[in-house]
Amino acid sequence: MAYIALYRKFRPSTFDEVKGQDAIVTTLRNQLRTGRIGHAYCFNGTRGTGKTSVAKILAKAINCENPVDGNPCNECAMCKAINEGSSMNVVELDAASNNGVANIREIVDEVRYYPTEGKYKVYIIDEVHMLSTGAFNALLKTLEEPPSYVVFILATTEVHAIPITILSRCQRYDFKRIRIETITERLLELCGKEQIGTEEKAMRYVARLGDGSMRDALSLLERCVSYYSGQDLTYDRVLEVLGSVDTEVFALALRHIHDGKVTKIIRLLDEMTVAGRELPRFIVDLTWYLRNLLLAQSGEDLSDAMEISGEQMKLLMHEAKVYTPEELMRYISVLSELTNRLRHESQKRVLIEMTVVRLCRPQTDVNNEAVLDRIRRLENEIAVLKRTGVAAPAEAPEEDEKPKEKIKLALPEQILEVVNNWQTICGIAPLPARMAMKVCSPSLSPAGNLLLVMNSPTDYDLLTSANHIEQVEKTIEKTIKHKVTVEVELLKEGESPTKYVDLCDAVAGRLGDIDIEIV
Repeated sequence: MAYIALYRKFRPSTFDEVKGQDAIVTTLRNQLRTGRIGHAYCFNGTRGTGKTSVAKILAKAINCENPVDGNPCNECAMCKAINEGSSMNVVELDAASNNGVANIREIVDEVRYYPTEGKYKVYIIDEVHMLSTGAFNALLKTLEEPPSYVVFILATTEVHAIPITILSRCQRYDFKRIRIETITERLLELCGKEQIGTEEKAMRYVARLGDGSMRDALSLLERCVSYYSGQDLTYDRVLEVLGSVDTEVFALALRHIHDGKVTKIIRLLDEMTVAGRELPRFIVDLTWYLRNLLLAQSGEDLSDAMEISGEQMKLLMHEAKVYTPEELMRYISVLSELTNRLRHESQKRVLIEMTVVRLCRPQTDVNNEAVLDRIRRLENEIAVLKRTGVAAPAEAPEEDEKPKEKIKLALPEQILEVVNNWQTICGIAPLPARMAMKVCSPSLSPAGNLLLVMNSPTDYDLLTSANHIEQVEKTIEKTIKHKVTVEVELLKEGESPTKYVDLCDAVAGRLGDIDIEIV
């Protein structure tokens, strides 16, 4: 037998199996119980919410020979014929490809004849908004006064495109997006039936990517199952297959934006594109991450609402200390606006890069939130200057430009090995020290040790507390097979970052005025 896709294999066959549309299902079942069946229905809602499935169930239920509490029995000859698509009493029309007057006139001619079997002739017109004006006009009179044995079910994702004269003659039902919890429960149930090992967290992530659509979620699940055939679906594996990004990448991207590091955030976006990640999806997930940061700042235990693991919760609580609620709300506002624009934009990557540059440089933004953000930053800087008594640096007199002399940097061989393996070391370090390492600048201390220069007091407090420095040293030793002493220093307010040589940039040749000498 040919393979059947999951969304087709597990399509609801009774009202009891329909998920997330309880109000609509209850209303239709009550109509069936009391015999108050309408002559025309309009099912409106986004893709994958159950419009066509409910239409077919309704068609079966009103023709079923042995209905059970408003549900079709799926055992009688009529139910079986409808399930197999061989019933002459249920006609499905795809208006996307059959949208002309001739197609509707054919239906108008057919409704004059009684059903050959069963009680009702049911016409299901999918994507009805695609019908031409002439086709709508041809349907109008029949829809207004159809024979008693005819029922029309119109399904659409764009109800606003249907003429009001048509809508006013239908019972309208708006199918809402299905909740993440409901989709998760259904996915876990189906995985159990298919004997697929999985984690609830993995299915919850698939459900969230489904964006309220059960069909989309099942299609995503099928991709994961196909890739890891015969293996359990873990959260990490789902992330890999669906081209999604983990929490640490969001944290790193947000740090770059917050610190105004345009080059680094653009480089990060480029790396994700090369790795096959979808940038519009990244923006949606980054907005969700910002929402989680706001919840983390509330101080309450909302780990269930955040849908993240305990390990990622530690990272989230650490990162939440770096930002103010006002900053996070501004980022959410800008990224939400970006998501709406991306739907109709052809040059998506350009628009995304322009927006992150705008977030990195609030001085270039003129809206009220950006101006308030700049005022807050200036107030913080003034408060620090008053507290420390540091005067603003006077403007240096103009001097004739002289060519810079190259600086020789004596770099111990083991430190060079650390720098060459820095990304690997950061990747395997334990959380939350890992995140602090990713945003620091590796440098060289006067004693010849590895010096981690921190921009944020939060990161500095983290690495200098508990046994985090020891964890970093053990991670380095595990990677390069040599013990290296690690020191940590906080970049003070008003202190130039150029005081410390960023060894990653120096070794990569991005600092042209430095010559490295191995000792």
